[in-house]
Amino acid sequence: MEKRLSKVILVGAGPGDPDLLTLKAIKAIEAADVILVDDLVNPDILDYAQFGTRIIPVGKRGGCQSTPQEFIERLLIAEARAGHCVVRLKGGDPFIFGRGGEERDHLHAAGVAVEVVNGISSGLAAPASIGIPLTHRDWSQGAIFVTGHGKSARSTPDWETLAKLDMTLVIYMGVARCAEIQQALLAGGKSAETPVAVIQAATSSSQMQLITTLGELPVALAASSLGSPSIIVVGDVVRCASDGASHFALHGARAETICF
Repeated sequence: MEKRLSKVILVGAGPGDPDLLTLKAIKAIEAADVILVDDLVNPDILDYAQFGTRIIPVGKRGGCQSTPQEFIERLLIAEARAGHCVVRLKGGDPFIFGRGGEERDHLHAAGVAVEVVNGISSGLAAPASIGIPLTHRDWSQGAIFVTGHGKSARSTPDWETLAKLDMTLVIYMGVARCAEIQQALLAGGKSAETPVAVIQAATSSSQMQLITTLGELPVALAASSLGSPSIIVVGDVVRCASDGASHFALHGARAETICF
């Protein structure tokens, strides 16, 4: 059996605010010789890296030119085999729509040890930033994290089934397909009056959010200035949005976009 070589640490950088980094994440960044960093990571987080640390951007953004995943995996293996302390720095959490599981599998297959340092996912931070709890005894007994952008057409979530569950839906990467998602949820029986929140760039200085209803979601989103990266929250818990973000009508086409 091939001897295991240096460790790669998959580190979650959180949703944007550097203050939301874990202490373990900071220690990993400080110890790194090489950091492969995603586009969505706040550049201020790299201030924790030591002088001389190599920073390698390996951006992956939907609809944009991206670094191929295969190249990232080969580079991680090569740097670890060179004896370097390697950090793979990802927005949010590596194991929540961050492809951390794929990278871990490839590294293990190459004989490289892997450690995972969790980060706060935007699916948690975005709703909380405007006072929306994902669970609430009056409104929702559970929450489901789901991607609006599957690996292929066959991996598209079963929205009609999800619509029938009395749980909060937290949708990642759903802006581009919001009309399709809306129609499928309505077809599954979800009420058009269901409150919806869209939170862009959560916890960052450029955070913006939209509060509307499922029936008006595509129109309201198109009329707003919001885009990716955004989290879409569907469910009655959106009614709990804090006062600074809750002056909206849950009827008709009216909605508000709020900037902090």
